Amino acid sequence: TIHLRQDRPSGYPVAAAFVLIRSMSTHMSSRGAAKPARSAVHSAGSACNRPVSMSIGRGIARSELQQRKVEIGSGLLAMRRAGTVRVRAVAARSGAVPVVNATGCDRGPQWKVHKFGGTCVATADRIEDIVQFLHTEDTAEKKLAVVSAMGSHPTSPTKVTDLLLNMIAKASKKDPSFDEDLDALKEKHEKAGTALLGKGADLDAFLGELDADMDNLRAMLKTFSITGMCVDAYEDYIVGHGELWCARLTTARCRQLGMNAGFMDAREVIVVSPTSDGQSVDIHYDASDAKLDAWCDQHGTPDVIICTGFIARTPEGMVTTLKRNGSDYSATIMGALFRSGGITIWSDVDGIYSADPRVVKDAVCLEKLTYNEAWELSYFGAQVLHPKTTIPAMKFNIPVSSRNFFNRAAPGSVICRDYDADALSGEFGVKGLATIPNVALINVEGAGMIGVPGTAASIFGAMRDANVNTIMISQASSEHSVSFAVKQSDSSKAVAALRRRFAEAIRSGGIQNIEAVDDCCILSAVGHGMANQRGVAAMFFSALAKANVNMVAIAQGSSEYNITCLVRQQDATRALRVAHSRFYQKSLPIGIALVGSGLIGSTFLSQLKDQWRKLCDEYHVDFRILAITTSTKMILSDDGVDLDNWRANMEANAVDLDTDAMADHLANSSIPNTVVLDCTASDDPPAEYLNWMKKGIHIITPNKKLNSGDLTRYKDVKKQQRSSLTHFFYEGTVGAGLPVIFTLQHIVSSGDKVKRIEGIFSGTLSYIFNTFGSDDRTFSEVVIAAKEAGYTEPDPRDDLAGMDVARKVTILARECGMDLELDQVSVKSLVPEPLQGVDSADEYLRRLPEFDAEMQSLLEDAEKAGECLRFVGVVDPINRKGSVELRRYPKDHPFASLSGSDNILSFETERYNMQPLIIRGPGAGAEVTAAGCFSDLLKLASYLGAPS
Repeated sequence: TIHLRQDRPSGYPVAAAFVLIRSMSTHMSSRGAAKPARSAVHSAGSACNRPVSMSIGRGIARSELQQRKVEIGSGLLAMRRAGTVRVRAVAARSGAVPVVNATGCDRGPQWKVHKFGGTCVATADRIEDIVQFLHTEDTAEKKLAVVSAMGSHPTSPTKVTDLLLNMIAKASKKDPSFDEDLDALKEKHEKAGTALLGKGADLDAFLGELDADMDNLRAMLKTFSITGMCVDAYEDYIVGHGELWCARLTTARCRQLGMNAGFMDAREVIVVSPTSDGQSVDIHYDASDAKLDAWCDQHGTPDVIICTGFIARTPEGMVTTLKRNGSDYSATIMGALFRSGGITIWSDVDGIYSADPRVVKDAVCLEKLTYNEAWELSYFGAQVLHPKTTIPAMKFNIPVSSRNFFNRAAPGSVICRDYDADALSGEFGVKGLATIPNVALINVEGAGMIGVPGTAASIFGAMRDANVNTIMISQASSEHSVSFAVKQSDSSKAVAALRRRFAEAIRSGGIQNIEAVDDCCILSAVGHGMANQRGVAAMFFSALAKANVNMVAIAQGSSEYNITCLVRQQDATRALRVAHSRFYQKSLPIGIALVGSGLIGSTFLSQLKDQWRKLCDEYHVDFRILAITTSTKMILSDDGVDLDNWRANMEANAVDLDTDAMADHLANSSIPNTVVLDCTASDDPPAEYLNWMKKGIHIITPNKKLNSGDLTRYKDVKKQQRSSLTHFFYEGTVGAGLPVIFTLQHIVSSGDKVKRIEGIFSGTLSYIFNTFGSDDRTFSEVVIAAKEAGYTEPDPRDDLAGMDVARKVTILARECGMDLELDQVSVKSLVPEPLQGVDSADEYLRRLPEFDAEMQSLLEDAEKAGECLRFVGVVDPINRKGSVELRRYPKDHPFASLSGSDNILSFETERYNMQPLIIRGPGAGAEVTAAGCFSDLLKLASYLGAPS
């Protein structure tokens, strides 16, 4: 007969013991039952700290089985009472853990606490590194190391805690394969122990404890498999074994090296109670201090203590865990209990970053943060200690360091009470930026909410009752609406709960709308130095707006430690990158896709290479070439094409041109601000401008095809520019590098009225007519000379036909507000009609002398009148028309004084009436056109917030 006595009242441990014993054998002698029965009873009782004592007496064998049921909570556990084994349970009460003042432990700043995460203890080699670090590198007088369960590694992929949880889930579902997982756990630790300790007594002792634990776990898991259930207390008991095994193994190795090391089971020291939401725990400091004193009285105070992370006990003595970030929490609790001088959290990252480095490549590792900053960043999703974790350290003002164990040369980040915020923060006191993805915005709107007390209480009471956590709250001062963010998964539940709560108000019309805006993301800027700092919010929101990111809602706490906004999930990455760039980078990065690497494009790249350092140092702009295309090929780069070797790169690595892929590459780049620079004269790229701009990509071009092409498409692009803050600059379309477009836009935007624009817009025709009549050469000879000098297109008719000038007239007319199509511009071509259809440029030039007499007659008539010939374009806003033709001007007219290939434009306006505004200078050529593109790029950088 087996007699069971439970020291604390509860049905489950005794009932579980019944099942464990029954599961071993239905027919065994009392002698054979003794050992496995004791193991089963021990496992069942120790999990809940309700020890079940057992005594064995001789009983009378029974030949038949009797069926009974023992109540467990609200369920019933089927029990069988076997022939040679009779079980009787007796329960007795006992008190809770006493709470006393701490007096016995040698506490103080001489203690240094380390926490090593799962990646740090994933293999025997890594545990050896930790032991060597404690032995030789750490010079602290006293040290305590909190270790996690062994994590995964390519050579040992088993992640212990995950596998333990998986075993529990399998056993509860009566899946027998939990046995295989248990064998894998045993194998992992046996191999680690053998590699670390070598053969001998230390290894035998470790493996003996491991075997005993495995027997207990196997028995408990078999219980779950029989009953098909597992309560939390038993799950917590099982899942903490990974930390136990790792700590024992580490302690044994420390002792082998001669260290005065002790093993500490945190369940013997840390006392916690679960919070009301069940998501965390609260520390019982007095009870924990008392238990630490008791532990030191029993074990002494070793120089090195290896402590289990993650696990603890409740005041009633039940095994529990510290929930999320449990091992980190263990470290800060131990730091507080020992009143240590510092706590270091070791992991595989260099510290705490200003933004997620997986998203923002230029994120920086922060040197110091306040506890408040750490809380804020952690709440908003940054890889920082959980807010609850820092509380024990903050209670005793203990600095907490986050460091990379695999890069110990890196100083890491320190969380402390305060620091010099001005010296260690980003611009305007912003310390870091973080996001919470996959949230929904719940809007409650209605005129009936205005001035009604308790509306907000009813809204958030409904959320509490529906178990929906509110992440962010935003309310207009008019009280007409309340908006708040919840997890995306809670969106439907939140709306349904509110509609039930306000059903009467909805029927009466007091509340007009309750809806969810799904697929959003919260973005927050955090920094202690932001408090009382003017302009932070303006810069934050301005940076987002200029990156074409729309804000759905905004919020800021009165502490001014954070500014928060809600953006669309699709914009989250760009929003984080552009905000971080604005506050943390001295030079504004702008990614460029160069479309067309011909004469102008290649000249631009050459100029960029020569000016790049000056642009960074003086203009604070970091231009990076992310793509280069030809008419058929392209290369893409994540960080920027090497401008010294771009031609070789094109030859070796170019792929077929895919403008959609190029646009996606820009839109998804780690550089938040991107621009397409179209240096072609083709119709194809302008057809993509609108789509590119809708992706948030800016456009700069000297290509005239869009601005002088189809009016509807032109208006669509301009509308997109105005509505989205995506910029479209095209200074090079008229006058190359001359400030023609900028000047005209300034005239119009300042309220002046344009009466007439007249100009010599073609460098080719300027050269031809500046030369024709200056010597004895005929018109055809001047044209041939211009072609040989490279002033004309390969076919000079493209220049002499006047269509290039007509495009520029159309562009200027539209800037004046005229809805002018290209075919509405009156053009008087200089190509004789008989020569307009000849097959080749050579044939044209061969026959052109046939018409020299006509041009000579025009020149002589002008000379007799004291005038000269000039080929001009005219914009006439008053009569709403444009024209291109050969005209005569007096010799004292500004147009008559041109030389070479210069352009000249005259603006007659209401303000510039008596004396027209004149712009004159080189208006053609790759160098000046590329310079015009540079001017637009710098203008774009200024709009995007580059420091001046």
